[in-house]
Amino acid sequence: MKSHFDHLECPRCGVRKADGALLCECGSPLLARYRLEEARASFRPEGLSGRAPTLWRYAEVLPGVTPVSLGEGFTPLLHARRLGDELGLPALFIKDEALNPTGSFKARGMALAVSVAASRGVRVVAAPSAGNAGSALAAYGAAAGMEVHLFLPESTPRPFVREAERFGARVRLAPGSIADAGRAMRAALGPAERAGWYDVSTLREPFRVEGKKTMGYEIAEQMGFALPEVIVYPTGGGTGLIGMWKAFDEMQALGWIGAARPRMVAVQASGCAPIVRAFDAGRDTAEAWSDPVTAASGLRVPSSLGDRLILDALRKSGGVAVAVDDREMIEAASLLGSREGIDACPEGGATLAAVRRLLRSKAIAPSDRVVVFNTGTGLKYFS
Repeated sequence: MKSHFDHLECPRCGVRKADGALLCECGSPLLARYRLEEARASFRPEGLSGRAPTLWRYAEVLPGVTPVSLGEGFTPLLHARRLGDELGLPALFIKDEALNPTGSFKARGMALAVSVAASRGVRVVAAPSAGNAGSALAAYGAAAGMEVHLFLPESTPRPFVREAERFGARVRLAPGSIADAGRAMRAALGPAERAGWYDVSTLREPFRVEGKKTMGYEIAEQMGFALPEVIVYPTGGGTGLIGMWKAFDEMQALGWIGAARPRMVAVQASGCAPIVRAFDAGRDTAEAWSDPVTAASGLRVPSSLGDRLILDALRKSGGVAVAVDDREMIEAASLLGSREGIDACPEGGATLAAVRRLLRSKAIAPSDRVVVFNTGTGLKYFS
């Protein structure tokens, strides 16, 4: 399976960047580009049959490196019949990312980031994290023989801290949010270029998007390449939403799907909703949220480097941004457990809570095929 990776590019400036670059000078994240016309001739949906059930089955549209893999990806897309009947939404599906290594969707991005870093000879990696990303980086870093430094907010649930430490990561806690943890990381470790460590922060490192985009490829494949009408996604940094939107464009260029797109719904916590606030105000960028508070640590992200890309995808798809409170998301997470046998994290509960709201407002129709994401196991939050 030959990779058709070509170069990195700034989606705002259109400037081609050297492989190994991080952010563009304009402040935008960089995105990987592929020779899709070349790939179209040989990379076909029917050729996926028989490939390993991991995200590496899409190797042609991933960087051409030796995988550092723990079996990530190709998680189930479950038809939630009981919940769908209760809600009057018969075509409700749950993409259960809790079945990934370390129990969350973060395994996808970190598998790619660590694989690319390892191919370049990187030995020391670091990142701030609200929990799941740190655990995933610790696990994949261990598999690659890397030294891993993690900076977590002091409010991070203890299971995340203990998990990362078991994988051998050097964990430091910082007061405040993930943004504060990022500042603490850079102050403690010094400039990455001079100090000899590699920054794997959300959207500063371009290949985490490539791991997350495989969720879009999987949904398409699992639904017979007929995309759903709506995708509901819990949005902190928004890497997955950006990645899926990118995947749909790639699949159209490959000839796998047409121009129709799902309406993308970004779900945030009412105590930390910078994307919702910017979307409602008609802005192209999102101001940082002061004093973020929510039980969903993955949604306690006061700002995102990908704010423009997220807002652009929402508007181009005819989607929306929704904020739900902690009580709603925890109640909905319990419903996912008691009705469908899915031990959902609060972020996963938030997506179901958003669906209930959107049904009431008629933004979702009973005839719509709706995919919601449970992004991780509830065990780390509720045990």
